[in-house]
Amino acid sequence: MAVLLGAGQGMAAEADAPKGSLVIIGGALRSENVPVWSRIVSLAGGEGARIAVFGSASANPQFAGDTNVERLNKYGARAFFVPVAVTLAGTDYLAAADDPELAEAVRSAGGAYFAGGDQSRITRALRRPDGSNTRVLDALWDMYRRGGVIAGTSAGAAIMSSTMFYNARTVLATLKQGVEEGNEIAPGLGFIGEDIFVDQHLLVRGRFARMFPAMLKKGYKLGLGIDENTAMVVTADRQVEIVGYRGALMLDMKDATAREGMFNVSNVKLSYLDNGDRLNLATGVITPPREKADGKLDPAKPYYRGPLFSADILGNSTVIDLMARLIDSDQREAVGIALGSPLDKEPEVGFEFRFTREADSVGYQSPISDAYSVYRVRLDIRPIVVRQPLYQYR
Repeated sequence: MAVLLGAGQGMAAEADAPKGSLVIIGGALRSENVPVWSRIVSLAGGEGARIAVFGSASANPQFAGDTNVERLNKYGARAFFVPVAVTLAGTDYLAAADDPELAEAVRSAGGAYFAGGDQSRITRALRRPDGSNTRVLDALWDMYRRGGVIAGTSAGAAIMSSTMFYNARTVLATLKQGVEEGNEIAPGLGFIGEDIFVDQHLLVRGRFARMFPAMLKKGYKLGLGIDENTAMVVTADRQVEIVGYRGALMLDMKDATAREGMFNVSNVKLSYLDNGDRLNLATGVITPPREKADGKLDPAKPYYRGPLFSADILGNSTVIDLMARLIDSDQREAVGIALGSPLDKEPEVGFEFRFTREADSVGYQSPISDAYSVYRVRLDIRPIVVRQPLYQYR
């Protein structure tokens, strides 16, 4: 069973489009996550695949690199460490990034893997001070265009889009104060294309909400945010598959409208893609996995009854829990609130997140794990005022 989310959301295919794949991991990838590690090795060529490992984002790139080389080799690869990192002691990272032999080793590999840390260290290491590509970065693109895989976790996921979070504030502060180029956001490496915004640690840290100001600022219509210990596998034909522990949120802002002033947006379409779900970026079609295909929810037979509300919509996985209850409920709407500390800047300002189940909203439930997939729920976000200080109820 496939669900159409609207055509034309993906970037038009080009003759020189990469033939390779991306494995975009939301962070905290565990060594025992067989589906994700095995997929990386498989896409790089299978048993014995050469994979270039970048510890560039880490404060200790040698340790991060060696650890991930060991993990990839455990799953059948022949991985090698790439000594290009601004924090790698005793090295000139700019000279290393322009070393012809190192670039050729990356170019001839079957894939590359970027460890987590600070994504600005990756872009600083792989771009020259004038913004041009180093030889190693050009080699990565050559390998990817030829058919190799580029994988990355946490910071290694953030670099996948053409814009990435840089010196980001908290999620709530981002909603209140917005983002500026060169401060909260900066150029990424853009492997996924110019049309998709990517973020990571999404559900555990409530980061889905900070994607909206960044997307509005840069004009993105589609955003993909991936949770921890989970991956989005993006193939050359723009097919996305969710693999791993949890899932991803898709933010469709094609028909969204925003008001001036404090962050206020209406008519975002929000979809939760669970493990096994597939998305066609070119057509907008989402397909649930086989185990959910017969589990389409009937609005006439809801499981949950009564008002749906969360006092902390930015909490760990709260947004998908509320979406799951809404899609399987007798209610048309659910409301979540985001508030900060009384010591925050503008402590009286919070935000209301209003989720609406519309005619084209669809939900699926697995009979095995009870996990939900939820497609096309409407989301409106508006600022609210909470009187401060808070008083005891009498």
